[in-house]
Amino acid sequence: MIGDKLVISDYHRAGANQVLEQLRGALADRDRPLAVTVAGESGSGKSEIAHCLAELLREEKKEPVILCQDDYFLLPPRTNHDRRLGEIGRVGPGEVRLELLDEHISALKERPDEPLEKPLVFFEEDRIGAEVLQPGPGRLRVIIVEGTYTSMLGGGDLRVFIDRDYRQNRKTRLKRARDPDHIPTQGSG
Repeated sequence: MIGDKLVISDYHRAGANQVLEQLRGALADRDRPLAVTVAGESGSGKSEIAHCLAELLREEKKEPVILCQDDYFLLPPRTNHDRRLGEIGRVGPGEVRLELLDEHISALKERPDEPLEKPLVFFEEDRIGAEVLQPGPGRLRVIIVEGTYTSMLGGGDLRVFIDRDYRQNRKTRLKRARDPDHIPTQGSG
């Protein structure tokens, strides 16, 4: 997602190191990419841990790609938020194109050298566009898929769940300005 703010701490780096330890053995004998899902409630650190994990994998010459569930929402962020306010029953996995996300995981596993066009959210513009991932011949080793509902995907080989409570998540959401009613406006401090 373009425009998302990451707030990375030692907590996220430590979490990424724990995931990497689990991945090392699984990667040793694989000839195709491995998919890791990173799930948890909003504000739990999924995006930050995915970002840190990708950095660690690059250092070890194991090329990753990150697929963000937020890019697969049916509606752009503010529009989706407004729709939720009007109809709370809409909140849940039905808001996300999980089947397309699963198709993209499969495509990257089966054809890791081929380009893949995927949705891309532009947060500030409240719109969904597209981008093309081009991992490069023989390079892609790990597909990191992060999002609230990624545990539900069929293509995950290793599943990670971040267990944090509402109070911990709320602080992070405020720092990242993820809630429309908490986004600072001009003239507010």
